[in-house]
Amino acid sequence: MTPVQTPAAETVCIAGVGFAVPKNIRANSEILKAFPNRTEDEIVRLTGIMERRYADDDESATSLAAVAVEHALVQASLPVGEIDTIIMATIIPDQPVPSAASALAAQLGIPRVAAFDLNAACSGWLYALEVGRSLILGGSARNVVVVTAELLSRITNPQDHETAFLFGDGAGAAILTRSPGGHRLHRMGLSGDAGQFTAIQRKGGGARIPWPDAKSDLHHFYIQMDGVAVFKHAVIGFAEQIEETLRRERLRPEDIAWVVPHQANARILKAVSKRVGIPYEKFIVTIAKYGNTSGASVSMALGWAAEEGIFTEGDRIIFCSVGAGLTFAGGLLVW
Repeated sequence: MTPVQTPAAETVCIAGVGFAVPKNIRANSEILKAFPNRTEDEIVRLTGIMERRYADDDESATSLAAVAVEHALVQASLPVGEIDTIIMATIIPDQPVPSAASALAAQLGIPRVAAFDLNAACSGWLYALEVGRSLILGGSARNVVVVTAELLSRITNPQDHETAFLFGDGAGAAILTRSPGGHRLHRMGLSGDAGQFTAIQRKGGGARIPWPDAKSDLHHFYIQMDGVAVFKHAVIGFAEQIEETLRRERLRPEDIAWVVPHQANARILKAVSKRVGIPYEKFIVTIAKYGNTSGASVSMALGWAAEEGIFTEGDRIIFCSVGAGLTFAGGLLVW
């Protein structure tokens, strides 16, 4: 099937980005206390992670999201009262009902906006970008907050060697507008593979197992992962999203200035780099200090790189992600 080219008229503007992390740094050495037979060098070699941030009791997904949005609004030079839609991508809102987006709207002081949550796990922010872009192009919204916040420390089993070292907390946001200027967001390619539904999951906390009882235990309320399956399908999924974006946009690997991927695992990203022919030096990698923050990781990496002044006008940037479900997402941003 011939890929659909994204006309310039179908792009929208990312007017500002921002991110936020908790103040508490959790080093590998702290987590290793539960694993006396493992070493810090081993963890860094296997994951690329040296530390991550854990939210304290006085921090919440909503409070981190608000900070990220405020930074993005400043960069966009847009008053908060001009926002008409909030899309929150998260797998762990502060409470199930009402939506985290509604809680954020109240905290930002803009209660009369369209607000809803979206769960596509690690691909959540990219899914939300495409929903926001479509709402603007369809005329249903003018100025959209696309934000994600994840407090994965709250659902990570500190005794599970597969996941204990991987996850951290954080938030990231973007402001989408119809403005002709700014950074141009092209269509995100969205797909998935539900055949790998069990590769990453948290069974508890929903209607099927709402709370621990005699038939279940706390294990169901932690993130569970099949590391071998995830590695295999993540490498393939990341690479396919990058390659499909190149085909859709009629670009070559050498046309890409940067790749901003989901921060899954440094070994995965290095394998993806080799597979697609884009040097690893062009990948924005923040996993060493922030860990894997699920849906927040792409937005945080983008916000960090923007603050560091890494991008220059006209840079072609590819987003890509693989998440639980499995969900896949990828697309182009022109800075």
